[in-house]
Amino acid sequence: MTTPEFLLEVSVAVIAVVCLLSNVSVLLCFTQSAEIRSHVPGIFILNLSFSNILLSVINMPATFLGVATSAKPIGDFFCRAVSFAETFLTANAMLSMAALSVDRWVAVAFPLSYSSKMRFREAVAIVAYSWLHALTFSVSELWMAWGGYSPTYASCTVHLDGGDRAQLAAFATFTALFHCSSFALCLLILCCAYSKVLRVARSHCKRIDVITVQTLLLLVDIHPSVKERCLVEQRKRRQRATKKICIFIGSFILCYSPYVITRLVELLPAVRVHRYWGISTKCLSYAKAASDPFVYCLLRQQYQKVLAGVTSQVLRRDRYSLSGQSTSSTFDTMDDNSMPRTTA
Repeated sequence: MTTPEFLLEVSVAVIAVVCLLSNVSVLLCFTQSAEIRSHVPGIFILNLSFSNILLSVINMPATFLGVATSAKPIGDFFCRAVSFAETFLTANAMLSMAALSVDRWVAVAFPLSYSSKMRFREAVAIVAYSWLHALTFSVSELWMAWGGYSPTYASCTVHLDGGDRAQLAAFATFTALFHCSSFALCLLILCCAYSKVLRVARSHCKRIDVITVQTLLLLVDIHPSVKERCLVEQRKRRQRATKKICIFIGSFILCYSPYVITRLVELLPAVRVHRYWGISTKCLSYAKAASDPFVYCLLRQQYQKVLAGVTSQVLRRDRYSLSGQSTSSTFDTMDDNSMPRTTA
């Protein structure tokens, strides 16, 4: 085993573990917090988390075995099933992220009418469309028998055998349509929605800045340190929305674009993608599933409070069980010592 293969194996394994634990933590927060469950975007986050969990359980282990053995890790039937799952779960996850961006835009641009524009009924309808959209491509792939093991990516994915050149035009059309209707469409929605969110956030910040400056001018006797603290908070407020939006869009582009561009470029007959590069782009796309819980949920104070409460409950329960065991052992020792001893 070469050093690059070992590093790729470790990367896939670490990403799979982090993806599973982080997305399960999100589901745990939903089960423990009624406030989180009451929010409409929770439907989209649940859909995204379930997709990421299934990806970490089904596809990432298959890719790990493909990298480790440098051969097809499972049989043809199961490999096609894994490829079907990858197409469905990837498209569904991308559409869930697009739905979250639209929800943020509606909440920021129309705060007074948000509750009537984005209800649970509309959220369920969007998730249903996401499933139907993803199923359309995954069923088409299964019908055309294009799912199989690809040595370039060491995984079971959409793949056309080298000897089957008669279907090259149809396969190229399918691949282009799939990535345009998933990656390109979702990226367009993300950019449009978050640009409008940023525009509204900046206008709100300008209004707050005007009020802050007027207040500081009126308070002549205010201490300079307090005035400086207000100005620092004013600058942070301007940068906060920009940083969040850059993380949302930047992580999407960084993790998905190398893999999508590689899949499109390899359709050219003269192009041969190196195996290490193909597996690396696959790992990057998997890394998006592992980072989504931190980007959208776990770094927020609301989720951190729920996780802290769950952790404290578990530790308290363990402490009580340990104290109960020590008390029972003490009583057993006292009973043994209090028993009369008989001598021969």
